This record gives sequence, structure tokens and C-alpha cells, in this order.
Amino acid sequence: MDEKFLIHVEIGDKTYALRIKRSEEEQVRQAAKQLRKTLLQYRQKFSQSELEIKDLLAMVALQYAVQTLQLKDQDSVTPIADKLQQLTSELEVYLEGK
Repeated sequence: MDEKFLIHVEIGDKTYALRIKRSEEEQVRQAAKQLRKTLLQYRQKFSQSELEIKDLLAMVALQYAVQTLQLKDQDSVTPIADKLQQLTSELEVYLEGK
């Protein structure tokens, strides 16, 4: 059984208690680690700026949202399905000619 349990992750100088499935723990911890890494990069990039943590987190969220949409577009099977349909049609024409 995949019962939920409590973990704590730190994001943006704050610790959050999350109740997750045990099978998701590694992925959640890796995601939090990646968020902290990206947030640190933004902090370094904008170190001279007066941006608040919420502004930096918004930039991180936007970056990940764009990446998610790009990956979603890459996972589209439509081009593959279209190519398979084209090849099937060509094969049918070829077989009818024999």
C-alpha cells in the first residue's frame, strides 16, 4: 500500500510540510532541490536588485511553466501519427499496384 507520510522541504527560505505518497518522495525532494538551485541562480543574477523572494519565485515558476509547455509540445504524437498514416497510404497504393 502506498500510504501518505509527512516530509519537509525548503523552498525560498521557508520550510513546507507536505503529505505525500512514499513512492513520490524522491521525485518531490529532487524537485525541491532543483527549485532551490534555480532560485539561487536568479538570486545571483539579480543580486544588485531589490527584488523580493516572491518576485524571484515568480520568475522560477514562469521558467518551469515554459519548460513544461515545451516538453508537452515535444511529446505530441501527432507528427508521428501523421507520418504513419502517410506511410500506410503509400504502402496501400503500392500493394494495390501489384
